[in-house]
Amino acid sequence: MKNLIYLLLMFVISANVILADDIPAPDSKPDAELTKKEAEIRINQFLAKVKSLEDQLNSLNARHTELKSDLENTNKAIKDCQDEILRLIGATDADLAAFRQKLGVIEAKVRELQRLADAQLVERQDDVKKLEADLNELRANKISILPEFYPKIIQLAKDIRGLYREKKITTYTVGTWAENKDCLWNIAGKIEIYADPFMWPKIWQGNTDQIRNPDIIFPGQVLQIPEKGAKTPDEIKAERRYWRNKKAAQQESEVKPGGSN
Repeated sequence: MKNLIYLLLMFVISANVILADDIPAPDSKPDAELTKKEAEIRINQFLAKVKSLEDQLNSLNARHTELKSDLENTNKAIKDCQDEILRLIGATDADLAAFRQKLGVIEAKVRELQRLADAQLVERQDDVKKLEADLNELRANKISILPEFYPKIIQLAKDIRGLYREKKITTYTVGTWAENKDCLWNIAGKIEIYADPFMWPKIWQGNTDQIRNPDIIFPGQVLQIPEKGAKTPDEIKAERRYWRNKKAAQQESEVKPGGSN
């Protein structure tokens, strides 16, 4: 019985020794202090990590090659599509380059004008109109529908419209009827005045010191031009009074001598 117990103890001790030999040393233990078995275990761990990393690298390289091939095929498809689009619109790469350069010039000029104050922009309205005309000329080209250019052109059109400023006109010198067809109705309808002939009472009421009858103005008169805006209550009252008097005068002129119609 004692022999059996002794054999069992020896077996347990041997098993623990074998298991202990397979346990790696802590990472904090320096290489110089490792036992031979611990060093072998650490080396095998390192080799296993290297093998795992090599497998990952090989997998990534294979995926890279696959993606590179897909990219090349995609780029070729895009190029073929672009060539077909150019064929359909009848343009060449040189035409694209020329169009791109012209559009760039317009963009630069728009940025230059955007930096100006309103007072300066008023004096540069001819430049704004020229830019809009140049842009419209490009828009008439089929190249303008290409994705590279279309959004830029739409934005530039908005930017150019934002550059328009109205020159404030404070006075107007009446011309002759024969040459200028000047009357309060026509003057108010001028684009640079109110662009609305129905605003003529504003000019009348702004010049009551010169105009007694709004139907009569004279060449050479320098009329004050009130600021744009809705008619004031006084201007509306004056207009209504004018039409009442006009209607009364017409009715009176239609009455025959003797008081009969």
